[in-house]
Amino acid sequence: MTLFDQTTTPAATAPALHEVPKRDPRDRGGARQPLLIVRDLHKHFPIKGGLLNTTVATVKAVDGVSFAVGKGETLGVVGESGCGKSTLARLLMHLIPPDRGELIFDGDPVGQRQGLSLRDLRRNMQMVFQDSSSSLNPRMPIEDSVAYGPRVHGAPRHTARATARDLLDKVGLPAEMFAHRYPHELSGGQKQRVNIARALALEPRMLILDEAVSALDKSVEAQVLNLLRHLRTRLSLTYLFISHDLHVVQYISDRVLVMYLGEVVEIGPVDRIYSAARHPYTQALLASQLSTDPAERLTEAPIAGDPPNPIDPPSGCRFHTRCPFAEAVCTAQAPRLSAAEGPEAHGVACHMHDPGSGHSRHGDPPVTPLNAAPAPMPAKRAQGAAR
Repeated sequence: MTLFDQTTTPAATAPALHEVPKRDPRDRGGARQPLLIVRDLHKHFPIKGGLLNTTVATVKAVDGVSFAVGKGETLGVVGESGCGKSTLARLLMHLIPPDRGELIFDGDPVGQRQGLSLRDLRRNMQMVFQDSSSSLNPRMPIEDSVAYGPRVHGAPRHTARATARDLLDKVGLPAEMFAHRYPHELSGGQKQRVNIARALALEPRMLILDEAVSALDKSVEAQVLNLLRHLRTRLSLTYLFISHDLHVVQYISDRVLVMYLGEVVEIGPVDRIYSAARHPYTQALLASQLSTDPAERLTEAPIAGDPPNPIDPPSGCRFHTRCPFAEAVCTAQAPRLSAAEGPEAHGVACHMHDPGSGHSRHGDPPVTPLNAAPAPMPAKRAQGAAR
């Protein structure tokens, strides 16, 4: 009996959420062991040039990223474009090989002789991509697209198609209406539901969602987000959720990881990150959220300029060229990410929070870039509507 046999039944007889067994029968290490551990992950892309086509520079897309994802949780990943979020997702799936680093899935090292093979990793971890249209084969009915993964992994044709029809029902696309349709006959939201069903076809334990709702209308986005939350509970799933939309990340995530120029600068529980962010970059990101309150309109950006070139990142703290609190130590020495193990741990890579760094602001009350003095581009908010 598969996990879907236990938890996916026709809608009329589906068990209530509280009746679904909380312990995943595939769990090997227990509830306290993280499902995924990432240690010191690196990916540098060489740039070729010259008469001999030699390496003339290197893009440091992901540079020493470490974190853990607990079983059943959703880890949100945020950061500006170009910070390495999508590259990180592809490294975790081994769609591109890492230069250095270690992945451990439920206690088993990935790609090692005594560990988990890439084939087994991809049975346990699947990905939903941003572009729902290009992710689907335009010449295949969606039933065949969803059934393709099980067929590749050895399932009989009738079993694979039965799984596909069951999953289409589960993501809100009745199989009798949609199974034989082609991608061009579906809306954007329906295509993304098909992609979610296809990702679930191998009964994975973890889904990586790379901007999975960014191209959808807000009403459709809300439906897909609620579907993801429902499936996480029903199928004992774990999510790595990548998005630019900070409101969406706050809604769906248990913890948040903030990336800047290939590095992790802050990680912690979603409530702490959004209410008491500690890194100046995280504070600036949160301050840039748009508000419907006329008194809270931003007239200037809370953070100045574009991220530095990842080919030649700044020395020391990579954010010091845009940080209003930068001092000499920030240029000379790279900050270390403080201990961030456990679901409630709040880690930050900033000299202001390192007792031994010598930064003048260590121990001061938290100050955001919005009220820092001096600041390169302080955000000014409209006051007329508040009077």
